[in-house]
Amino acid sequence: MTGSGLILIDKPDGMTSHDVVARVRKAAGTRKVGHAGTLDPMATGLLIVGVNSSTRLLTYIVGADKEYLATIRLGAGSTTDDAEGDLLAPVSQHALDAVADDAIAAGIATLTGEIQQIPSAVSAIKVDGKRAYARVRAGEQVELAPRAVTVSEFELLATRRIDGAIDLDVRVVCSSGTYIRSLARDLGTSLAVGGHLTALRRTRVGVFSVRDAHDLATLDAEAALIPAVDAATDLFERLDLTEQQAIDLTHGRRIHVADREGPGGEPVAAVAPNGALVGLIEFRGKEARTLVNFPTDEAVGRA
Repeated sequence: MTGSGLILIDKPDGMTSHDVVARVRKAAGTRKVGHAGTLDPMATGLLIVGVNSSTRLLTYIVGADKEYLATIRLGAGSTTDDAEGDLLAPVSQHALDAVADDAIAAGIATLTGEIQQIPSAVSAIKVDGKRAYARVRAGEQVELAPRAVTVSEFELLATRRIDGAIDLDVRVVCSSGTYIRSLARDLGTSLAVGGHLTALRRTRVGVFSVRDAHDLATLDAEAALIPAVDAATDLFERLDLTEQQAIDLTHGRRIHVADREGPGGEPVAAVAPNGALVGLIEFRGKEARTLVNFPTDEAVGRA
C-alpha cells in the first residue's frame, strides 16, 4: 500500500485524466486517488495526482497558475476549437497570405493580460447541472458566459507558413480556468481567418514542473510519491510545531504562536516534531486554526 502524497504524471496523448487516475489507483493499491485539473485526451504533460489523504491538497493546487506549450493553426476554426472537432470552412490561401506577422503579434498582445474569455462550448463547465460538452453532444446549442481570466504571458516561439494554414508555436502562462483552445479560436477570429488548437502540453502547475513527472507506462507509485509533508511545504510556508501544538491542532484546538508576524490568509503547513504533516492551518494574527487535518500515523517526508 502506497502512503499519502502527490505523484506527478506526464500524461500521454489519447488518454483522459480519468484513465490516468485509474492507472494510478492500480499502481498505488488504493481507491483514494484524484487529480488537480483535467487535461483533454489530445493534451499531454503535467497531471498532478493525489493519493490517499493528500487528495485534500488538490483543492489548493487546482487554482494555481499554469504554463503550456501549444500549437495554434490559423486558417480554419473547428467545432471544438481544437483538432478533435470537425473543421469549419477554411479560408483562402490569399486570405492567409494577407495575415502579416505584425497582425499576429498584435492579436496575441490583445489576448494578454486580464481578459474576458468565452470558454469552449465543449468544456466541462456545468450548465443547469449538466456538463456543456454533454449538451453539445446531445445536439443542444450552448452559449457560455464570458469569464475573467489572466494570461500573464503569451509568447510566440515560432511561425510556420504552410499550404492552407499558418502554424504558431506558443508558450502561455495563465490563471486557472483559462482555455488555451479558446485563445486559439479568438486569435483566429481577430485575424479573420479562423483558428484552432492542434497540440497542447502542460509544462507547469504552480511550483510543480513536468520535468519532474513520471512516465505512466513505467510508474513505480512508491518511488514516485512526494510525501504529504514535502508536497505541503513545497506549496506553503512551513511552521514547525511543538509537541503540545501538534496535539492541540490534532484535537481541533487553536494554537497561539507568540513570535508570529505578518498577515494571515494563506494556508500554512503545520509540521509535527517527528516530521509528519499535522495539517494546513490559517492564521488570524498570532492565533491559528486548522483548515485541513491529516492522519497522525502517516509516514513522514524525506529526511
